[in-house]
Amino acid sequence: MFTSSDNVIGLTRRTALVSGAASLIVMGNSKAPSIAAPKAGETGRVVRIIDGDSFVLARDTGEDLSVRLSAIQAPRTAQRAARAWPYAPEARAGLSALTEGRSVQLYYGGETRDRFGRAVAQVYTLDSFGQRDLWVQGELVRLGLARVYSWKGEMADMDALYALETQARDRGRGLWTHSFYAVRKPDPDPLAQYVDSLQIIEGVVTSTADVRGRIYLNFGADYRTDFTIAIAKKNVKRFASVDPLSLTGARVRVRGWVELINGPMIWLDHPGRLEVLS
Repeated sequence: MFTSSDNVIGLTRRTALVSGAASLIVMGNSKAPSIAAPKAGETGRVVRIIDGDSFVLARDTGEDLSVRLSAIQAPRTAQRAARAWPYAPEARAGLSALTEGRSVQLYYGGETRDRFGRAVAQVYTLDSFGQRDLWVQGELVRLGLARVYSWKGEMADMDALYALETQARDRGRGLWTHSFYAVRKPDPDPLAQYVDSLQIIEGVVTSTADVRGRIYLNFGADYRTDFTIAIAKKNVKRFASVDPLSLTGARVRVRGWVELINGPMIWLDHPGRLEVLS
């Protein structure tokens, strides 16, 4: 089990991540996760950085393995989007500074491969004694080089990641300085311009409803036009840690792709993308 007593490294060197006119100093450390009973996976050396949340691992077997960092999302490069998102070069440079050429250990808390055959893992760098020293996901989020973004089947210490993200956002680090990544209000008219994009939305749930097993969290008086979170019947069982129907009056923060179904809507298929703030 990963606990807060796990080794956490303080980066003693100051590493400048430079991309064009942008520069970010890597310093400090991130809290270690506390995933229950993670499965230790492959070890190896990071030989190539693909983008801000994926790399190629050279294993002792001589075979390379593509790895995607689970539970986070770095700004997309032009290879993964119609055009590169802001801070994509800085995110890639940040992952390179933290891991390239270093030995790392993969840990699995859920599904081990995605549909592209990449390993999906929490990743630690290893010191000269082969001991864990830096939680890569946590450090990227802490530096504002990635956002928390989980998929069903992935497991991580979401509380730790969200706390690090909040710290980065409050201190204006990295991508949080750009309006592209701003936390949106649940006002339906402004949200309409963000349809078909990934957004983080924060507001107060005004009502909840169970309609033939499908759960709705409403953020206004008119469900036909106001922002809504929807949970399909087949996914409700995944929300054992939080009862969505009990969230009337709660302030929440949700992330996902905005669709236009009546008003703006985000579908949730697991609770990892929902923060209950109060």
